[in-house]
Amino acid sequence: LARIQTDSVVMMLRELYPDLCFEIAVAMSTTGDKILDTALSKIGEKSLFTKELENALERNEVDLVVHSLKDLPTCLPPGFTIGAVCKRENPLDAVVFHPKNCGKTLSLLPEKSVIGTSSLRRAAQLKKKFPHLEFRDIRGNLNTRLKKLDEKEDFSAIILAAAGLKRMGWENRIGQLLGPEDCLYAVGQGALAVEVRAKDQEILNMVSALHDADTVLCCIAERAFMKRLEGGCSVPVAVNTLLKDGQLYLTGAVYSLDGSDSLKETMQTSVNYPHLNEDGPNDDVQHVGITAKNVPGQAQEAAENLGVELASLLLSKGAKHILSVARQLNDAR
Repeated sequence: LARIQTDSVVMMLRELYPDLCFEIAVAMSTTGDKILDTALSKIGEKSLFTKELENALERNEVDLVVHSLKDLPTCLPPGFTIGAVCKRENPLDAVVFHPKNCGKTLSLLPEKSVIGTSSLRRAAQLKKKFPHLEFRDIRGNLNTRLKKLDEKEDFSAIILAAAGLKRMGWENRIGQLLGPEDCLYAVGQGALAVEVRAKDQEILNMVSALHDADTVLCCIAERAFMKRLEGGCSVPVAVNTLLKDGQLYLTGAVYSLDGSDSLKETMQTSVNYPHLNEDGPNDDVQHVGITAKNVPGQAQEAAENLGVELASLLLSKGAKHILSVARQLNDAR
């Protein structure tokens, strides 16, 4: 999947800059790829899938790195920035069923059916929604997880991001899409990010053409929400964003590990600002790690403030307690 995502970004860059040569120089495994017998939420908090790639960027071995935005921490190491956020693929979660359960939905699965997911966020929401089901960790890349599902009887279904399945050309395996009423998605899910050196103006200017303004604003709001909550992969934090008629709507939620305790709110703000010529000392302002010169600065600020305000509202209602208990319970597992 990582290779397919990188190829898709390189293809867009080649179309924009036919005179430049783009070489996919390095394919490397990260810590998160190598440790497959432990739940993601237990390996360690940040930069699980990104640290080795950033080291190559820092050593000038590569000029840009393509990530799933949801893998990137809300605080990037000094010297790096997200130079492009590409148009978002479907951000929803999808259910892939064991062949014997083809045509069913989660609600129709028999009592005590086992569902595979490595995400605390998915498990917390779905345990509450479908109490008759059991949830168990499943790790590995998409190919590995689908193989485990199809060839063994351990799982009745697994939950994956719809975007990854679509990019792999496996959309036909999606048995059920989980809408916001069933499962809010992860911060940044479905969007690809291009990470570059923050001071490399030439590369930054080049990749900024890939920014999709609507996706940028949605993801800034989501990342600001996560950052204010100090959330990460070891706590269940979820979002849903909608940008319509210049209004950005952000729904955010936090959950206990079993989903029994939760807080969920929605706020909105206007992001309908003109693009001013903002060259000068502020032209490289980062918003939660994203540098987007071609998206109105005021709109980015409004999106970031929306995320912070929504998180602050949840914190005032007790989100910190829910998340700290979730973190402690996860650490003890």
